[in-house]
Amino acid sequence: MKFQFIYEHKQEFAVRLMCKVQVVSESGYYAWRKRPESARAKADRALEAEIEPIFEQSRQTYGSPRVKAALRGKGINCSRKRVARLMRLLGLVSCHRRKKRKVITTDSQHSNPVAPNRLKRDFTATKPDEKWVGDITGVWTNEGWLYLAS
Repeated sequence: MKFQFIYEHKQEFAVRLMCKVQVVSESGYYAWRKRPESARAKADRALEAEIEPIFEQSRQTYGSPRVKAALRGKGINCSRKRVARLMRLLGLVSCHRRKKRKVITTDSQHSNPVAPNRLKRDFTATKPDEKWVGDITGVWTNEGWLYLAS
């Protein structure tokens, strides 16, 4: 990536200066320029040429699993992760997203007794310790639900 950046900006800045800033050798940069394209890169370019028409024919609705299945139908075998990586590089994003399942945390139709509302939203107090209120809330964390009561 550093060499690619230097190549793209060589008209704006000196190659020697950019190599120094990027902490790479000039000889490494020029060796990279002469190096032929790898077989994997060539195969990726060929696969990109197959992915784009499939994506467009699906009216931009296929994600990587369905594009992979279409490629397999054409006799091209590759992994879903490779297809996803190439689609990401090409900027191909399906217009359909999976709907997130909403977790229901409250049951308003229960048969349990409900405490009476004695304050009726009048929270003003004439002296300390006259009125007390509390609340509980749930917060989702990486370790699960965390409940905070105050």
